[in-house]
Amino acid sequence: MPHFEIHVSEIEAAKSFYAGLFGWSFAPMPGGEELGYHLIEGPEIGSDTGLTGGLMARMGEAPSAGGPVRGGTMTFEVADCDERYAWALANGGAEALPPTDYPGIGRCAYVEDGQGNIVGMITPAPEEN
Repeated sequence: MPHFEIHVSEIEAAKSFYAGLFGWSFAPMPGGEELGYHLIEGPEIGSDTGLTGGLMARMGEAPSAGGPVRGGTMTFEVADCDERYAWALANGGAEALPPTDYPGIGRCAYVEDGQGNIVGMITPAPEEN
């Protein structure tokens, strides 16, 4: 089962950001209390799906805003890339890549989450018949 982790400096702020951006909820992971580890549940993410995720306290300093990417970039499907991008900017996120169309792929954008991470969102292009 694929699994991803998001490392954050402020757990409650990150939970609020990702709950608003993607509709995720979080539950402390038994045995992960010392790490501040929270399991992610949401559309197509969780123990009953093919993808699991976790949010955990960052070990060390966060990368500076606007600096180079340090780690993987996660991209999630959303219904309206422009609307989610605007929500992110209005709720503590910062621009990394504004919404851009990629022919045959879809409309994609990236934002900084206020925790030193970059997260992407994509609205897939309609399938051509």
